[in-house]
Formats: sequence, C-alpha cells, structure tokens
Amino acid sequence: MREHVTPERRRGTVRDLRRDNRSVLLWSLYFDQPCTRQELSRATGLSPASVSNVVRELIEEGVVAEAGAIDSDGGRPRVLLRMNSDYGYVIGVDVGETRVRVELFDLAMTERARVDSPLDPREHGVTTIVERIHEGLSAVLADAGVDASAVLGVGIGVPGVVEQGDEVLVHGQTYGWEAVPLERLLRAGTDLPLHIDNGANTMGRAEMWFGAGQGAQHAVVCLIGSGVGASIIAHGRTHRGSTSSAGEWGHTTVVVGGRSCRCGSTGCLEAYVGAEAVLDRYGRTPGQDEETALAALLDAAGRGEGDAARVLEETALYLGVGLADLINLFNPERIILGGWAGLLLGERLLPAIRDAARSNSLKHAFSSTSIELGKLGPEAVALGAATLPIELFLNGAQLSVADRRRSAG
Repeated sequence: MREHVTPERRRGTVRDLRRDNRSVLLWSLYFDQPCTRQELSRATGLSPASVSNVVRELIEEGVVAEAGAIDSDGGRPRVLLRMNSDYGYVIGVDVGETRVRVELFDLAMTERARVDSPLDPREHGVTTIVERIHEGLSAVLADAGVDASAVLGVGIGVPGVVEQGDEVLVHGQTYGWEAVPLERLLRAGTDLPLHIDNGANTMGRAEMWFGAGQGAQHAVVCLIGSGVGASIIAHGRTHRGSTSSAGEWGHTTVVVGGRSCRCGSTGCLEAYVGAEAVLDRYGRTPGQDEETALAALLDAAGRGEGDAARVLEETALYLGVGLADLINLFNPERIILGGWAGLLLGERLLPAIRDAARSNSLKHAFSSTSIELGKLGPEAVALGAATLPIELFLNGAQLSVADRRRSAG
C-alpha cells in the first residue's frame, strides 16, 4: 500500500508543478532504487529534462546520491541513483499491551537504534505511556548519535481509535482511555513532529509497503496480540470509516452471549483468539508473561497434551470464522496474519485456520483470497509507524532536514 504515490496534479504555479514533479520522482526512486535517470523518466512519465532538473536539486540538497554506473547500449555508462540513507531519520513507536517499543531508522528504513520498555498489564495509564515514549525517544537518539534536528518525524502506533481532528484524540476502551489528547500530552516533552495512528493500521502499512501485502490493492492485515485488530485496505488505501474506527475486527461478535470481552461486551472475537483470552481458556503459570506462556501452550500441544490441543483447535476455528467474515464483507485479494501472537499461532495453525475460513465463507469469495502470514515479524507496528513521516516527506508535506535545523536554530 503506497498511499498517495502519485500526488494529485494541481492547476497552479510553476512552483506547484515543481513540487509535484519532485514528489512523483521521490516515490518512484524510494521503492525502485537504485535506478537511472532514464528509468525514472519512463516510470514517472516526466521528461528527461524534468528528471535531470529535479535530480540535480535533490543531489544538491543531499536527499539523493549517486550509486555507481551501469553500461548502456553503445553509449556512455548510465549513473545509478539512490536515496541518501543518512539524509534524515524517522522514529517509529509501538504502544503495545506488554511493552512500548521505540525504533529509529535511517531514510532507507534500516534500524539504527531500538529501546523496549516492558509494561505490566495493569500499567496502561496515560501518564505511564507518555513517560515511556519520552524516555524511548531520548534513548534512541542518544544510542544512534543522532541530533533531534535530523529527525523528519515520529510515527506512533497505539491501540484503539485515533480521532484525527483539530486535536488528535485516542479512544482506547480496553485501556480505559477516553478521548485522550495524546499528541498534546507528548508535546510537553518533545518538539519532534508527531503522527499518531492505530497500531493495526501502522502494521498494515508496513506489510503493504515492504512485506506480504506488496502488490495488492485490496487486503486485510490482521494484528493479533493480547488484543485483536485489523487494517482494511481498499483500492490501495486504508479504509478508516466515518470516525476513523473501521478495523475494530476484534470486537465483532462470533458467539451471541459468549465470553466477556475487555471492551465490556460479550462474545467478541478478541475474547476467543486474543492471546490473553487463549491463555485464560488454557490457564497459564502465574508470573509468566504472555509471549512465554503462549509459546509454552504451543509446545504442550506439540507434545500431545489434550487440553492444549483442544484450546488451539478452538482458536483456529474461531479465527477462521472471523476471517470468513472479512472475506464475505470485503472480498480482499489477500489476508495477512501478523502481530506477535498471530505469527506464533499462524505458524502452527495456518492450515486449520484456512480450513475454517473456507467452511464459513462464500465459495467464490474464498477462492479469490489468499491467507498468509506477515513477513516483517512483531516489529511491523513500529516500522509502519515510521512510514507516516516518510510518506509526508515523499509527498513534500514534511519539513526537510534543512528546514528543521533552521527552525531549531
């Protein structure tokens, strides 16, 4: 999912045209580097002269660098171009159930520093989360030796509904968050540009940009951790709904009057396939963290323990039913299972999950949908969050590093 890859052409000034040309070229180069000026011209439809002018400006600014040359057919060698990975940096934050993860990446999305701050399941107070994020931002900048002025922005993936308006508000019902002004609270400790979205959506961005979703226009990326969520991709863009709450797949009902869910309702999918619910049905050793406990459950089932096998069989069935609902509702090309628990469960249960989805969805819709595991691991939420400032930078809607340094000065 490369949202806004081709910016809308505006009828405006020469400056508008130059900005559009720059954005079109940057998007093409970002995903197809290294490449030549000639390849950029063919890929973008820009004239060779326009490409040369834009590339010259980008090289002078330090955004683009030359990366060797390749032979041409009978002519001079053609110079390869790439993004200058050290031009600027972005930070991705994953506010999860069991930890706050902060990662710093260069412009090529190579990780330069990471900090994980464990969370007690009861430590989801707003003050605690804000403190962990502030500490993480300071730590990754120090560890990587990067000045804050070189950071293009910070993307933050959070549980719950993120209401984008005059003020960004987070509604995290399972956290007890109601209209939390997270951006304003974070402003007390950082001047970095902040961009906040739902964690399932940021994981979806990562898989669509760099992972299992590449090339798909219609997909659903499912995040299964302690809780459950989804990112719905339609025509290459995230479907958010009228109030940005689309994708709360974990709170669709699979059993009328069923198990109690953390959201306060009953029978929700999350109450059957979220890691917390799976472990609650099986029982876990006191003091074990969820990831260790789920791995132990899978190991027990592998040894033939009856209770463990039964819980996993039920989990595969409920998860398959939940996927069947997505298939019948959205007719996606691809469904991708991710999140730390989704990847652990999927590695063992994927055939059973597919069978349950097949049995509970319309035949024609199922036949056109693939169900597969994410490729980016449990780090995908933070990686996808870091693409939020990258997207703005490629679109020309983000301050350049030079502009940020001037502002900081």
